[in-house]
Amino acid sequence: MPPRAKFTKDELVCAALDLVRAKGEQALTARALGEMLHSSPRPLFTVFESMEELREEVGRRAYERYLSYLDTDMKSGVYPPYKASGMAYIRFAKEESRLFKMIFLRDRTGKDQSAGPDFAALVDVIMKANHITREQAELLHLEMWTAVHGIATMLATSFLVLEEELISRMLTDIYLGVRTRMAEEKKDGGC
Repeated sequence: MPPRAKFTKDELVCAALDLVRAKGEQALTARALGEMLHSSPRPLFTVFESMEELREEVGRRAYERYLSYLDTDMKSGVYPPYKASGMAYIRFAKEESRLFKMIFLRDRTGKDQSAGPDFAALVDVIMKANHITREQAELLHLEMWTAVHGIATMLATSFLVLEEELISRMLTDIYLGVRTRMAEEKKDGGC
């Protein structure tokens, strides 16, 4: 009969998430988690088969936390929904920099590199707001996302400090610039 688990799966994931939030992803080891829980590392392996399995679960939980930022900001009404999504991404990077790094600043070579479900939902928001095709909306979102990601990365890595008002203005400028270019291309019939 296998040993009875000393901690639940949720307790271990929450503790591991707290450890990553406090010290970064590289600090997540069986030994460090055991110390945090005032235990040996052994109970971890009665619930998870490997550290990789735990890391994947922590990554999912971190992504859920990011999605809660997205949901909160998009429902707040402070910014239009699409702009709110970019502001939420940047706020998450600033407030949860270690989780942001774990989710969005990692090598994805050999992993699924498709966009997450939030990408498709935001493309739908853009299509409805601008009355453009899915292809145009995907391009607009990709261009905006790279700008938003750049700002978020600078804040998450303490490379640069920017105030919310300036960030908001920058995102508006970029968005309007891309939309204007698209409108001109449509009017000119292409390139």
